Amino acid sequence: MLKGPTATANMLIYWIVITGGFAAIGALIARAHPLSIIAAFISAPITTLHPALAAGWVSGLVEARFNPPKVMDFENLPDVSSVGGFYRNRVTHILIVAALTNIGAMIGLIIAFPTLVSLLA
Repeated sequence: MLKGPTATANMLIYWIVITGGFAAIGALIARAHPLSIIAAFISAPITTLHPALAAGWVSGLVEARFNPPKVMDFENLPDVSSVGGFYRNRVTHILIVAALTNIGAMIGLIIAFPTLVSLLA
């Protein structure tokens, strides 16, 4: 049975790897920019602890910074009728990155919590 600082360090590592990893996987599935994937991994352990923050917002902002939407993307929003169209349109692609990152962080939270509780026993 682990106690004290060792248990705390192990729990912190598990929390970071699980929540960050699943958020990064979500961003990867969304075909996000590599820095958006890194931002998802770094932000997820923090944002899953605060109800007013979301890892998808962070990765979405980074995605918007490196792949900014153009006026044409906004004009073509009604024409997005396929999954491929969602990924090609920069506006909807940013939304996909944010959504899948948030879903990944949520899955990571659901998996990490019981794992951390089992370390306490």
